[in-house]
Amino acid sequence: MSILDDLEWRGLVAHSTDRDALREALESGSVRFYVGFDPTAPSLHLGNLVQIITARRLQLAGHRPYPLVGGATGMIGDPKESGERSLNSLDTVKAWVEKVRTQIEPFLDFDGPHGATMVNNYDWTASLSTIDFLRDVGKHFPVNRMLARDVVRSRLDDGISYTEFSYVLLQSMDFLQLFRDHGVTLQFGGSDQWGNLTGGVELIRRSDGGRAHAFATPLVTRADGTKYGKTEGGALWLDPEMMSPYAFYQFWLNAEDAKVGELLRIFTFLSREQIEELDEQTAEKPFLRAAQKALAAEVTTLVHGGRETARIQAASAALFGGGDLHELSTPTLAAALREAGAVRLSRADGIPDIVGLLVAAGLAKSNGEARRTIKEGGAYLNNERVEDPEHVPGEADLVGGSWLVLRRGKKTLAGVELV
Repeated sequence: MSILDDLEWRGLVAHSTDRDALREALESGSVRFYVGFDPTAPSLHLGNLVQIITARRLQLAGHRPYPLVGGATGMIGDPKESGERSLNSLDTVKAWVEKVRTQIEPFLDFDGPHGATMVNNYDWTASLSTIDFLRDVGKHFPVNRMLARDVVRSRLDDGISYTEFSYVLLQSMDFLQLFRDHGVTLQFGGSDQWGNLTGGVELIRRSDGGRAHAFATPLVTRADGTKYGKTEGGALWLDPEMMSPYAFYQFWLNAEDAKVGELLRIFTFLSREQIEELDEQTAEKPFLRAAQKALAAEVTTLVHGGRETARIQAASAALFGGGDLHELSTPTLAAALREAGAVRLSRADGIPDIVGLLVAAGLAKSNGEARRTIKEGGAYLNNERVEDPEHVPGEADLVGGSWLVLRRGKKTLAGVELV
Protein backbone atom coordinates (compact mmCIF):
# COMPACT_ATOMS: atom_id res chain seq x y z
CA MET A 1 0.00 0.00 0.00
CA SER A 2 1.38 3.45 -0.92
CA ILE A 3 1.73 6.04 1.83
CA LEU A 4 -1.16 8.09 0.43
CA ASP A 5 -3.37 4.99 0.26
CA ASP A 6 -2.44 4.19 3.85
CA LEU A 7 -3.20 7.74 5.02
CA GLU A 8 -6.55 7.65 3.24
CA TRP A 9 -7.42 4.22 4.68
CA ARG A 10 -6.64 5.57 8.12
CA GLY A 11 -8.95 8.53 7.49
CA LEU A 12 -6.11 11.05 7.69
CA VAL A 13 -6.79 13.04 4.52
CA ALA A 14 -9.77 15.38 4.92
CA HIS A 15 -8.68 17.85 2.21
CA SER A 16 -5.82 18.07 -0.23
CA THR A 17 -4.57 20.06 -3.15
CA ASP A 18 -4.51 18.21 -6.49
CA ARG A 19 -4.77 14.58 -5.28
CA ASP A 20 -3.19 13.06 -8.39
CA ALA A 21 -0.25 15.49 -8.24
CA LEU A 22 0.21 14.76 -4.55
CA ARG A 23 0.21 11.01 -5.21
CA GLU A 24 2.72 11.40 -8.04
CA ALA A 25 5.05 13.46 -5.83
CA LEU A 26 4.91 10.96 -2.96
CA GLU A 27 5.47 7.96 -5.24
CA SER A 28 8.21 9.41 -7.47
CA GLY A 29 10.83 10.03 -4.78
CA SER A 30 11.57 11.39 -1.34
CA VAL A 31 9.51 14.50 -0.56
CA ARG A 32 10.58 17.12 1.96
CA PHE A 33 7.60 18.15 4.06
CA TYR A 34 6.81 20.27 7.08
CA VAL A 35 4.21 20.51 9.79
CA GLY A 36 4.06 23.34 12.31
CA PHE A 37 3.46 23.47 16.06
CA ASP A 38 2.79 26.79 17.76
CA PRO A 39 3.94 26.93 21.40
CA THR A 40 0.78 28.55 22.76
CA ALA A 41 0.96 26.33 25.86
CA PRO A 42 3.77 24.53 27.72
CA SER A 43 2.74 21.18 26.22
CA LEU A 44 1.39 19.64 23.06
CA HIS A 45 -2.00 17.92 23.15
CA LEU A 46 -4.07 15.27 21.38
CA GLY A 47 -4.62 17.36 18.25
CA ASN A 48 -0.87 17.87 17.88
CA LEU A 49 -0.33 14.14 18.35
CA VAL A 50 -2.27 13.48 15.14
CA GLN A 51 0.26 15.62 13.26
CA ILE A 52 3.34 14.14 14.96
CA ILE A 53 2.23 10.58 14.18
CA THR A 54 1.37 11.53 10.59
CA ALA A 55 4.87 13.00 10.21
CA ARG A 56 6.29 9.73 11.50
CA ARG A 57 4.26 7.75 8.96
CA LEU A 58 5.59 9.90 6.11
CA GLN A 59 9.17 9.55 7.36
CA LEU A 60 8.86 5.77 7.59
CA ALA A 61 7.69 5.85 3.96
CA GLY A 62 10.96 7.53 2.94
CA HIS A 63 10.08 11.22 3.12
CA ARG A 64 12.02 13.87 5.04
CA PRO A 65 10.39 15.87 7.87
CA TYR A 66 10.98 19.50 8.77
CA PRO A 67 9.01 19.88 12.01
CA LEU A 68 8.56 23.57 12.71
CA VAL A 69 8.18 25.03 16.17
CA GLY A 70 6.65 28.49 15.83
CA GLY A 71 8.70 30.79 17.99
CA ALA A 72 7.30 33.66 15.92
CA THR A 73 3.76 32.49 15.17
CA GLY A 74 3.48 31.32 18.78
CA MET A 75 3.77 34.97 19.79
CA ILE A 76 0.44 35.57 18.04
CA GLY A 77 -1.50 32.32 17.75
CA ASP A 78 -3.87 31.28 15.01
CA PRO A 79 -7.29 32.96 15.37
CA LYS A 80 -9.90 30.98 17.28
CA GLU A 81 -13.64 31.20 16.74
CA SER A 82 -14.14 31.86 20.46
CA GLY A 83 -12.23 35.16 20.48
CA GLU A 84 -8.86 36.84 20.76
CA ARG A 85 -5.97 34.98 22.30
CA SER A 86 -3.98 36.40 25.18
CA LEU A 87 -0.49 37.29 24.00
CA ASN A 88 2.38 35.65 25.87
CA SER A 89 5.76 37.26 26.52
CA LEU A 90 8.81 36.46 24.40
CA ASP A 91 10.49 34.72 27.36
CA THR A 92 7.41 32.55 27.94
CA VAL A 93 7.19 31.56 24.28
CA LYS A 94 10.92 30.78 24.15
CA ALA A 95 10.57 28.48 27.16
CA TRP A 96 7.58 26.75 25.57
CA VAL A 97 9.49 26.35 22.29
CA GLU A 98 12.04 24.20 24.09
CA LYS A 99 9.36 22.14 25.80
CA VAL A 100 7.59 21.50 22.51
CA ARG A 101 10.86 20.59 20.76
CA THR A 102 11.63 17.95 23.37
CA GLN A 103 8.14 16.47 22.98
CA ILE A 104 8.44 16.16 19.19
CA GLU A 105 12.00 14.79 19.04
CA PRO A 106 11.36 11.24 20.34
CA PHE A 107 8.85 10.54 17.55
CA LEU A 108 11.18 11.26 14.62
CA ASP A 109 14.55 10.00 13.41
CA PHE A 110 17.08 12.82 13.05
CA ASP A 111 19.79 10.73 11.39
CA GLY A 112 20.18 9.05 8.02
CA PRO A 113 19.11 10.08 4.51
CA HIS A 114 15.58 10.92 5.64
CA GLY A 115 16.64 12.49 8.95
CA ALA A 116 14.40 15.22 10.31
CA THR A 117 15.51 18.85 10.63
CA MET A 118 13.90 20.90 13.40
CA VAL A 119 13.27 24.54 12.45
CA ASN A 120 11.99 27.64 14.26
CA ASN A 121 10.27 30.40 12.29
CA TYR A 122 11.55 33.00 14.74
CA ASP A 123 14.93 32.59 13.01
CA TRP A 124 13.73 34.18 9.76
CA THR A 125 10.91 36.35 11.11
CA ALA A 126 12.50 38.30 13.96
CA SER A 127 14.75 40.45 11.74
CA LEU A 128 12.21 40.95 8.94
CA SER A 129 11.20 44.59 8.46
CA THR A 130 7.55 45.58 8.17
CA ILE A 131 8.15 47.13 4.74
CA ASP A 132 9.76 43.94 3.39
CA PHE A 133 6.99 41.80 4.86
CA LEU A 134 4.23 43.91 3.30
CA ARG A 135 5.97 44.12 -0.09
CA ASP A 136 7.21 40.52 -0.39
CA VAL A 137 4.38 38.65 1.33
CA GLY A 138 1.36 40.88 1.87
CA LYS A 139 1.26 41.92 -1.80
CA HIS A 140 0.25 38.38 -2.78
CA PHE A 141 -2.82 38.15 -0.50
CA PRO A 142 -6.14 39.60 -1.72
CA VAL A 143 -8.07 40.90 1.28
CA ASN A 144 -11.36 39.51 -0.02
CA ARG A 145 -9.92 35.97 0.14
CA MET A 146 -8.62 36.55 3.65
CA LEU A 147 -12.07 37.76 4.71
CA ALA A 148 -13.63 34.62 3.25
CA ARG A 149 -11.84 32.32 5.71
CA ASP A 150 -14.39 30.68 8.00
CA VAL A 151 -12.72 31.66 11.26
CA VAL A 152 -12.29 35.28 10.14
CA ARG A 153 -15.87 35.55 8.89
CA SER A 154 -17.18 34.18 12.19
CA ARG A 155 -15.22 36.82 14.12
CA LEU A 156 -16.12 39.88 12.05
CA ASP A 157 -19.18 40.86 14.08
CA ASP A 158 -17.40 40.72 17.44
CA GLY A 159 -14.10 41.95 16.02
CA ILE A 160 -10.74 40.46 15.15
CA SER A 161 -7.40 42.21 15.59
CA TYR A 162 -5.12 42.87 12.63
CA THR A 163 -2.57 40.71 14.45
CA GLU A 164 -4.68 37.58 14.25
CA PHE A 165 -6.15 38.53 10.87
CA SER A 166 -2.64 38.53 9.38
CA TYR A 167 -1.60 35.18 10.88
CA VAL A 168 -2.18 33.44 7.53
CA LEU A 169 0.56 35.61 5.99
CA LEU A 170 3.10 34.47 8.58
CA GLN A 171 2.34 30.77 8.18
CA SER A 172 2.35 31.08 4.39
CA MET A 173 5.71 32.82 4.58
CA ASP A 174 7.06 29.85 6.54
CA PHE A 175 6.21 27.52 3.67
CA LEU A 176 7.85 29.89 1.18
CA GLN A 177 10.99 30.14 3.34
CA LEU A 178 11.29 26.36 3.69
CA PHE A 179 10.59 25.92 -0.03
CA ARG A 180 13.46 28.29 -0.86
CA ASP A 181 15.99 27.19 1.76
CA HIS A 182 15.33 23.45 2.03
CA GLY A 183 13.30 22.40 -1.00
CA VAL A 184 10.22 21.64 1.11
CA THR A 185 7.24 21.05 -1.20
CA LEU A 186 4.57 19.59 1.09
CA GLN A 187 2.82 20.95 4.17
CA PHE A 188 0.07 19.32 6.19
CA GLY A 189 -1.87 20.20 9.31
CA GLY A 190 -5.30 19.99 10.89
CA SER A 191 -8.41 20.74 8.86
CA ASP A 192 -8.86 23.98 10.81
CA GLN A 193 -5.57 25.07 9.19
CA TRP A 194 -6.72 24.48 5.62
CA GLY A 195 -6.84 28.18 4.74
CA ASN A 196 -3.30 28.63 6.04
CA LEU A 197 -2.06 25.55 4.18
CA THR A 198 -3.46 26.63 0.83
CA GLY A 199 -2.23 30.17 1.49
CA GLY A 200 1.33 28.84 1.56
CA VAL A 201 0.85 26.82 -1.63
CA GLU A 202 -0.55 29.90 -3.38
CA LEU A 203 2.25 32.17 -2.09
CA ILE A 204 4.90 29.81 -3.50
CA ARG A 205 3.12 29.85 -6.86
CA ARG A 206 2.62 33.62 -6.96
CA SER A 207 6.01 34.62 -5.58
CA ASP A 208 8.38 32.04 -7.06
CA GLY A 209 6.33 30.26 -9.69
CA GLY A 210 6.88 27.06 -7.71
CA ARG A 211 4.66 24.05 -7.22
CA ALA A 212 3.80 22.77 -3.79
CA HIS A 213 1.28 20.45 -2.17
CA ALA A 214 -0.82 20.38 0.99
CA PHE A 215 -3.26 18.13 2.78
CA ALA A 216 -5.26 18.43 5.97
CA THR A 217 -6.08 15.81 8.57
CA PRO A 218 -9.65 15.71 9.90
CA LEU A 219 -10.80 17.00 13.24
CA VAL A 220 -11.10 14.01 15.58
CA THR A 221 -14.42 14.04 17.43
CA ARG A 222 -16.50 11.88 19.71
CA ALA A 223 -19.46 9.93 18.36
CA ASP A 224 -21.77 12.89 19.17
CA GLY A 225 -19.59 15.27 17.17
CA THR A 226 -18.00 17.11 20.11
CA LYS A 227 -14.27 17.70 20.08
CA TYR A 228 -11.80 15.22 21.50
CA GLY A 229 -8.88 16.52 23.51
CA LYS A 230 -10.99 18.14 26.19
CA THR A 231 -11.61 16.48 29.54
CA GLU A 232 -13.11 17.86 32.72
CA GLY A 233 -9.63 18.98 33.72
CA GLY A 234 -8.81 20.61 30.37
CA ALA A 235 -6.86 19.51 27.32
CA LEU A 236 -5.47 16.01 26.85
CA TRP A 237 -1.83 17.01 27.39
CA LEU A 238 1.20 14.95 26.39
CA ASP A 239 3.30 16.33 29.26
CA PRO A 240 3.15 13.84 32.19
CA GLU A 241 3.32 16.74 34.65
CA MET A 242 0.15 18.25 33.18
CA MET A 243 -1.73 14.96 32.72
CA SER A 244 -0.62 11.83 34.49
CA PRO A 245 0.22 8.83 32.28
CA TYR A 246 -2.43 6.88 34.20
CA ALA A 247 -5.14 9.43 33.31
CA PHE A 248 -3.83 9.45 29.73
CA TYR A 249 -4.13 5.65 29.55
CA GLN A 250 -7.64 5.72 31.01
CA PHE A 251 -8.75 8.25 28.40
CA TRP A 252 -7.98 5.79 25.59
CA LEU A 253 -9.29 2.81 27.55
CA ASN A 254 -12.65 4.55 27.84
CA ALA A 255 -13.00 5.15 24.08
CA GLU A 256 -16.48 4.63 22.68
CA ASP A 257 -17.11 1.44 20.72
CA ALA A 258 -18.32 3.56 17.80
CA LYS A 259 -15.01 5.48 17.67
CA VAL A 260 -12.34 3.02 18.78
CA GLY A 261 -11.67 1.71 15.26
CA GLU A 262 -11.14 5.25 13.97
CA LEU A 263 -8.80 6.05 16.85
CA LEU A 264 -6.79 2.88 16.24
CA ARG A 265 -6.29 3.91 12.61
CA ILE A 266 -5.24 7.46 13.44
CA PHE A 267 -3.15 7.04 16.57
CA THR A 268 -1.46 3.63 16.29
CA PHE A 269 0.97 1.89 13.96
CA LEU A 270 -0.94 -1.39 14.08
CA SER A 271 -1.37 -2.99 10.66
CA ARG A 272 -4.57 -2.99 8.67
CA GLU A 273 -5.05 -6.69 9.43
CA GLN A 274 -4.60 -6.15 13.18
CA ILE A 275 -7.04 -3.24 13.27
CA GLU A 276 -9.67 -5.04 11.21
CA GLU A 277 -9.42 -8.02 13.55
CA LEU A 278 -9.98 -5.70 16.52
CA ASP A 279 -12.95 -4.16 14.67
CA GLU A 280 -14.48 -7.64 14.43
CA GLN A 281 -13.91 -8.29 18.14
CA THR A 282 -15.60 -4.99 19.00
CA ALA A 283 -18.61 -5.90 16.86
CA GLU A 284 -18.90 -9.48 18.16
CA LYS A 285 -17.75 -9.17 21.78
CA PRO A 286 -17.73 -5.50 22.77
CA PHE A 287 -17.75 -6.37 26.49
CA LEU A 288 -14.16 -7.65 26.19
CA ARG A 289 -13.02 -4.15 25.11
CA ALA A 290 -10.10 -5.70 23.24
CA ALA A 291 -9.79 -2.74 20.87
CA GLN A 292 -9.80 -0.22 23.72
CA LYS A 293 -7.12 -2.16 25.59
CA ALA A 294 -4.94 -2.30 22.48
CA LEU A 295 -5.51 1.41 21.81
CA ALA A 296 -4.62 2.45 25.36
CA ALA A 297 -1.49 0.31 25.42
CA GLU A 298 -0.27 1.42 21.98
CA VAL A 299 -0.78 5.16 22.40
CA THR A 300 0.47 5.30 25.99
CA THR A 301 3.60 3.38 25.00
CA LEU A 302 4.11 5.73 22.06
CA VAL A 303 3.90 8.85 24.24
CA HIS A 304 5.16 7.71 27.65
CA GLY A 305 7.12 4.53 26.93
CA GLY A 306 6.61 0.83 27.48
CA ARG A 307 7.85 0.83 31.07
CA GLU A 308 5.26 3.43 32.11
CA THR A 309 2.52 1.50 30.33
CA ALA A 310 3.49 -1.65 32.24
CA ARG A 311 3.32 0.29 35.52
CA ILE A 312 -0.13 1.58 34.67
CA GLN A 313 -1.43 -1.85 33.72
CA ALA A 314 -0.01 -3.29 36.95
CA ALA A 315 -1.69 -0.51 38.93
CA SER A 316 -5.04 -1.10 37.21
CA ALA A 317 -4.86 -4.80 38.06
CA ALA A 318 -3.69 -4.26 41.65
CA LEU A 319 -6.40 -1.74 42.46
CA PHE A 320 -9.04 -4.37 41.76
CA GLY A 321 -7.35 -7.25 43.54
CA GLY A 322 -5.15 -8.55 40.74
CA GLY A 323 -1.79 -7.68 42.28
CA ASP A 324 0.10 -6.38 45.30
CA LEU A 325 -0.68 -2.72 45.99
CA HIS A 326 2.57 -2.32 47.94
CA GLU A 327 4.61 -3.12 44.82
CA LEU A 328 3.26 -0.09 42.96
CA SER A 329 5.26 3.12 42.73
CA THR A 330 3.73 5.88 44.83
CA PRO A 331 3.31 8.33 41.90
CA THR A 332 1.49 5.72 39.81
CA LEU A 333 -0.72 4.71 42.74
CA ALA A 334 -1.51 8.34 43.54
CA ALA A 335 -2.35 9.15 39.92
CA ALA A 336 -4.60 6.10 39.65
CA LEU A 337 -6.50 6.88 42.85
CA ARG A 338 -6.91 10.55 41.99
CA GLU A 339 -8.31 9.52 38.62
CA ALA A 340 -10.70 7.05 40.28
CA GLY A 341 -11.71 9.58 42.92
CA ALA A 342 -9.84 10.46 46.06
CA VAL A 343 -10.40 12.45 49.23
CA ARG A 344 -7.77 14.02 51.48
CA LEU A 345 -7.99 13.76 55.26
CA SER A 346 -5.81 15.34 57.91
CA ARG A 347 -3.42 12.96 59.65
CA ALA A 348 -3.63 15.18 62.71
CA ASP A 349 -7.29 14.24 63.14
CA GLY A 350 -6.45 10.54 63.23
CA ILE A 351 -7.58 7.81 60.84
CA PRO A 352 -11.37 7.23 60.95
CA ASP A 353 -12.87 3.77 61.27
CA ILE A 354 -13.88 1.91 58.12
CA VAL A 355 -17.46 3.25 58.31
CA GLY A 356 -16.22 6.83 58.42
CA LEU A 357 -13.77 6.15 55.59
CA LEU A 358 -16.46 4.71 53.30
CA VAL A 359 -18.62 7.78 53.89
CA ALA A 360 -15.74 10.23 53.50
CA ALA A 361 -14.68 8.59 50.24
CA GLY A 362 -18.20 8.77 48.84
CA LEU A 363 -18.68 5.00 48.69
CA ALA A 364 -21.60 5.21 51.13
CA LYS A 365 -24.09 8.03 51.69
CA SER A 366 -24.46 7.42 55.42
CA ASN A 367 -23.01 5.48 58.32
CA GLY A 368 -25.99 3.11 58.11
CA GLU A 369 -25.37 2.40 54.45
CA ALA A 370 -21.67 1.85 55.14
CA ARG A 371 -22.50 -0.65 57.90
CA ARG A 372 -24.89 -2.55 55.61
CA THR A 373 -22.21 -2.71 52.92
CA ILE A 374 -19.75 -4.19 55.42
CA LYS A 375 -22.33 -6.66 56.76
CA GLU A 376 -23.10 -7.83 53.21
CA GLY A 377 -19.41 -8.43 52.53
CA GLY A 378 -19.02 -5.64 49.97
CA ALA A 379 -16.41 -3.43 51.68
CA TYR A 380 -12.69 -3.78 50.95
CA LEU A 381 -9.65 -2.02 52.38
CA ASN A 382 -6.44 -2.44 50.39
CA ASN A 383 -8.12 -5.36 48.57
CA GLU A 384 -8.92 -7.17 51.83
CA ARG A 385 -12.57 -7.67 52.76
CA VAL A 386 -13.50 -5.84 55.96
CA GLU A 387 -15.98 -7.58 58.28
CA ASP A 388 -15.71 -5.43 61.43
CA PRO A 389 -17.45 -2.01 61.14
CA GLU A 390 -15.37 -0.78 64.08
CA HIS A 391 -12.06 -1.54 62.34
CA VAL A 392 -9.62 1.40 62.35
CA PRO A 393 -6.67 1.19 59.92
CA GLY A 394 -3.22 1.84 61.34
CA GLU A 395 -0.12 3.49 59.93
CA ALA A 396 1.05 0.09 58.69
CA ASP A 397 -2.00 -0.05 56.40
CA LEU A 398 -1.01 3.09 54.51
CA VAL A 399 0.17 2.21 51.01
CA GLY A 400 3.01 4.38 49.79
CA GLY A 401 3.09 6.04 53.19
CA SER A 402 -0.16 7.96 52.88
CA TRP A 403 -2.85 6.10 50.91
CA LEU A 404 -5.74 3.79 51.72
CA VAL A 405 -7.48 1.98 48.86
CA LEU A 406 -11.21 1.49 49.41
CA ARG A 407 -13.55 -0.53 47.27
CA ARG A 408 -17.27 -1.22 47.35
CA GLY A 409 -18.08 -4.42 45.53
CA LYS A 410 -15.97 -5.42 42.55
CA LYS A 411 -15.81 -2.18 40.59
CA THR A 412 -16.46 0.94 42.71
CA LEU A 413 -13.10 2.33 43.83
CA ALA A 414 -11.92 5.34 45.82
CA GLY A 415 -8.76 6.49 47.54
CA VAL A 416 -8.12 8.26 50.82
CA GLU A 417 -4.93 10.27 51.19
CA LEU A 418 -3.74 11.07 54.71
CA VAL A 419 -1.92 14.41 54.71
